[in-house]
Amino acid sequence: MTRPAALPAPAFAGLYLALWGGSTAYLAVKGADWTFPLVSLGVFGLVLSGLAWALTRSARPPAILVQRPAVELAAVLAFLAVYAVGFLGYGMTVVRGVFPPGPQQELLVLGAKLLVHVALPALLLAAPGARLAPLFAARAKGRAFWLPLVVLAVILTGLLSVVTPSLKQISGLHPSLVTLAWAAPLSFVWVALEAGLCEEFLFRAVLQTRLAAALRSEVGAVAIGAVVFALAHAPGLYLRGSPGVDGYSTDLLQVIAFTVATLSPIAILFGVLWTRTRSLLLVVLLHATVDFLPNLGEFLDLWA
Repeated sequence: MTRPAALPAPAFAGLYLALWGGSTAYLAVKGADWTFPLVSLGVFGLVLSGLAWALTRSARPPAILVQRPAVELAAVLAFLAVYAVGFLGYGMTVVRGVFPPGPQQELLVLGAKLLVHVALPALLLAAPGARLAPLFAARAKGRAFWLPLVVLAVILTGLLSVVTPSLKQISGLHPSLVTLAWAAPLSFVWVALEAGLCEEFLFRAVLQTRLAAALRSEVGAVAIGAVVFALAHAPGLYLRGSPGVDGYSTDLLQVIAFTVATLSPIAILFGVLWTRTRSLLLVVLLHATVDFLPNLGEFLDLWA
């Protein structure tokens, strides 16, 4: 018989909302921006996540076997603790210090991120005999893949075109159509590797799968995984951030509150897509869609 979930789904949802609400309230008390977290939860955590669920109704994702859920989850969480402080907090500064800003530095950063986010977690799971193939599966067939990919990509691109200064920044560089023709696709591939593959493999394929097995709840895995995703970004923002960076503060609790309030709703969207489809390719491509326009100007400035 299948063991019952550690908590019922509404309890996990309530726990998440309590953590998000407490974080947003702390930002308000500190005089920081608390309105964007409301937008983030409403747009990503509710509207787009609900749409993602509806668009993947035809999906029949296979179960991913986790042989020792508690042991594997403990190992992944320990890795994430070292990763958050050691790599995001200090390691990225060391990596970027090897070369001056430019193409060489960016190539080294990409290699370091792929090593830490993909290669090392894969080795961590492979050592005790966990199967890696299901985690890397594309499953790029049928309506459950193409419908959410196209619909959400269009919505996200339109949303980012309106709410970010990306298009203005790109036009300010005055790129030619020929330059855009080769730079835009390469920029998308770049962010798909650096942000999409790295974060989605580590936090969705590796972490969320282990959470679902240990908690015996997909809802719990999405909710708790979103909070862990947000918390993992706090050390980097606190230790390497500066006053000009969104969310930076000398108050560590405020930084943590900012990451939970603003980043976790985005993770809810990708968590829903992962649990509904088990398609790494789908979440990677949509994650890249979120980062594409905001990073295209920097890519053009660097490479073109």
